[in-house]
Amino acid sequence: MSQVDIRFATESDVPVILYFIRELAAYENMSEEVVATEALLKEWIFEKKKAEVILAQAEGETVGFALFFHNFSTFLGRAGIYLEDLFVKKEYRGKGYGKALLKELAKITVDRGCGRLEWSCLDWNQPSIDFYLSLGAKPMDEWTVYRLTGETLENFAK
Repeated sequence: MSQVDIRFATESDVPVILYFIRELAAYENMSEEVVATEALLKEWIFEKKKAEVILAQAEGETVGFALFFHNFSTFLGRAGIYLEDLFVKKEYRGKGYGKALLKELAKITVDRGCGRLEWSCLDWNQPSIDFYLSLGAKPMDEWTVYRLTGETLENFAK
């Protein structure tokens, strides 16, 4: 791995954030689910401050990103950090950039006094699963994620 610089994204990085979101969706075979726009990302990340993004830069370009936000553990009695997305460009994978992003996010978690750092991974994504296990991360096999979205969410909220 060449020298990597990790920095917080700024509003001017919105196009690259959307690029990484679309690339991740393509990798996960979920491109049709991306409805995010630059305007939405600007509003929710930088105006409403509901998420944060760190970027990995190396060899003169942005090679990866991590988007995260705070959650809360009632059992721990304090906030945690939830990693929503982590993505490194294909040509830079396996060179330590993803690990550098996660390490920086772990530092942010500790520096902020948060109780845990957690994320989800698709069951079929064995390269990522192997990577996370190599870091000492533990799968939470006894938990199932549930989700309400779109029309189902709208109808339930009525």
